[in-house]
Amino acid sequence: MQDHGARGGDDHGVHMRSATAILTLAAALLVGGVFESANATPSRGLASHYGYRSKTANGEMMNPQAMTAAHPSLPFGTHVRVTDVATHRTVVVRINDRGPFVKGRIIDVSTAAAEALGIIGRGVAMVEVEVVS
Repeated sequence: MQDHGARGGDDHGVHMRSATAILTLAAALLVGGVFESANATPSRGLASHYGYRSKTANGEMMNPQAMTAAHPSLPFGTHVRVTDVATHRTVVVRINDRGPFVKGRIIDVSTAAAEALGIIGRGVAMVEVEVVS
């Protein structure tokens, strides 16, 4: 019987190198995906607004007076610039919820953001959404 001591066998180094390579690759893919989404080109589509008090997808209470928004896929905490294509009014909002769930809409902004954009009376507006941080 062989004594492999503290190394745990002849394959220990191979397993450690494999585990290190896998973790390094996973970290690179994760960081690459975050930076890729942060550098994505602006998207265009319809924005709507909502302001009812409920719990958002990230767990905080929806505050209609906060500059926040719901987006289907951007990470929570991402700040985006929303520009009304017709009026060129712009706001920066923080993503803290998921939505919208209506086909053709790309973002739901809070009541405060909708007021700043001037879309309350229209209900929806064609906007451009761009990640800023």
